[in-house]
Amino acid sequence: MNKTNVMRILDKAKIPYTPYYYATEDGKIDGVSVAQKMGQDPATVFKTLVAISKTKELFVFIIPVARELDLKKAAMASAQKNMEMLPQSKLLPMTGYIHGGCSPVGMKKQYATFLDQSARDCPEISVSGGKVGAQVRLSPDALLQISKAVYADLTREK
Repeated sequence: MNKTNVMRILDKAKIPYTPYYYATEDGKIDGVSVAQKMGQDPATVFKTLVAISKTKELFVFIIPVARELDLKKAAMASAQKNMEMLPQSKLLPMTGYIHGGCSPVGMKKQYATFLDQSARDCPEISVSGGKVGAQVRLSPDALLQISKAVYADLTREK
């Protein structure tokens, strides 16, 4: 498989990671299905969500795939009054990534980024490799470093 831009960025920064590729033909690209395809615990596989504030600022939230982003907690973490999810149609033009392939690494711009505090308990986590069908597994500290993220309480049970 070819390296993605995310993998090239990690290589350049000398950040160790393990690439994973999974089949997408079955259409099952939701996070829990991806975790199962890779044989990984869904608690260690994270999705990247982008939200927008009332002031039109974008924020990136990285949370476990089996959990839901709590928009009130997201607003609190980012010191905003409130927050809503970025419409899917704006994801590609604003981040450079499509739905299902959005990575916190290598977005068009550096947005304020938050990693769910549950990642602290994981030696390694997986995030999108920048395209549907690709993931990278790395330490949460390495992800914090490359994405300039900070830990925050972001989720609620589905």
